[in-house]
Amino acid sequence: MRYRSCRANSGDLRSHLRELAQQRRRFDYRRLRILLRRDGIMINLTKAQQLYREEWQTVRRWKGRRRAVGARAPAPVLALPNQHRSLDFVHDQLVTGRQFRVLNIVDDVTPEFLRAVVDM
Repeated sequence: MRYRSCRANSGDLRSHLRELAQQRRRFDYRRLRILLRRDGIMINLTKAQQLYREEWQTVRRWKGRRRAVGARAPAPVLALPNQHRSLDFVHDQLVTGRQFRVLNIVDDVTPEFLRAVVDM
């Protein structure tokens, strides 16, 4: 004696899901489930995910941005102090909730901290 499954056959549902996935290639199983619900087919999210995975319908992934090819030129080294400076804003918050900002000015050639300007 063996167990017999009580599940309904989901062949029509699979074919409908496959059609929608072919029409809308960028949609994943969540968005395809919404389209199925619009067509009047009520389906659980986990069931939609299971059918989607069994049919091997995958969403095309973005390849990312293209990187620049070639070697970068090294930054010129400045030999004299006070020729090149860097500015940087740093912000924080007091215990009372009031925010303040600090403008830091640093000399790039020497490890000299030129100025810090604090303002609310």
